[in-house]
Amino acid sequence: MSEKKLSWGVISTAKIGKRAVNPAIQASSNGELLAVASRDEARAKAFAEEAGIPTSYGSYDALLEDPAIHAIYNPLPNSLHKEWTIKAAEKGKHILCEKPMALDAAECAEMEAAAKANGVKLMEAFMYRFHPRTEQVLEMVRDGAIGDLKGIRSSFTFKLDRPKDIRWDLELGGGALMDLGCYCVNVSRTVVGKEPVEVRAMANFRDGGVDQQMAGTLRFDDGMLAHFDCALTMDRTEVYHIMGTDGHIRVLDAFVPGTDAVVIEKFDAEDNMTPMDVAGGDEYRIMVEHFADAVLNDGPLRNTPEEASLNMKVIEALYESARKGGEGMTVD
Repeated sequence: MSEKKLSWGVISTAKIGKRAVNPAIQASSNGELLAVASRDEARAKAFAEEAGIPTSYGSYDALLEDPAIHAIYNPLPNSLHKEWTIKAAEKGKHILCEKPMALDAAECAEMEAAAKANGVKLMEAFMYRFHPRTEQVLEMVRDGAIGDLKGIRSSFTFKLDRPKDIRWDLELGGGALMDLGCYCVNVSRTVVGKEPVEVRAMANFRDGGVDQQMAGTLRFDDGMLAHFDCALTMDRTEVYHIMGTDGHIRVLDAFVPGTDAVVIEKFDAEDNMTPMDVAGGDEYRIMVEHFADAVLNDGPLRNTPEEASLNMKVIEALYESARKGGEGMTVD
């Protein structure tokens, strides 16, 4: 492995890789994308040629056997994250795994154990956490810019019109909460800085058991509440509000803001808004550079497997509550 660059391989020709993460690796200062794998050799070859990736493989196993590859990006369907992350770890590959990292907290723990046993690093790809605006918002909250923290509201929705999309498949780990609500849960936990003790949720389920819409509440031990809604059947919304005793913060285009300059909307107690400009940044590139730096220099990771497991515990409790008509569920 180069002292300056981490050699990457991608298992899957998923759109999230094609549109965002693969180009971020290729543009990164400390990484190089050497190979892509698909279960279809012709598909892998065409994908590689279009994206300027040097090598393609007709199976995931073949890529994992490549000694030139030292890190894997895993954007497979949620139901396959555990299997191929563990296989990659057993081959000595470091893994950046798409969010949510697994179907439940127990799977996250298995993946973490495999990474530790094989001496490799494993990180969940919650890219919004790396955006400069997210960092500034968290600093403002910590510094008391809106007084004492009192509550959070978040929303992430869009209209998924493709009836055969994997996000409509329960067996593949689909659903509004898994695909979109996971961000709302994550930002709520991140802003508060601790875990909720109880959750409640209501959802609309499609035939087949997949949630197409969900609204939920997280209650923390000090009584603070974080409300969210997510849906695969509504026009796009992407926002979170952080409320304090002396004002509130609103963040639009909250999770996928693009690379241009963005704004933090800060409101005082009289609801007067002051826009705060934040320089743009490619959150995907910052994420993959952080991961590569951690591997190359044996440094700490920010989105750890333990963090992924904690997020999944909340998601599991929300699903249990929704399937029981909104009954309150304790988060273990």
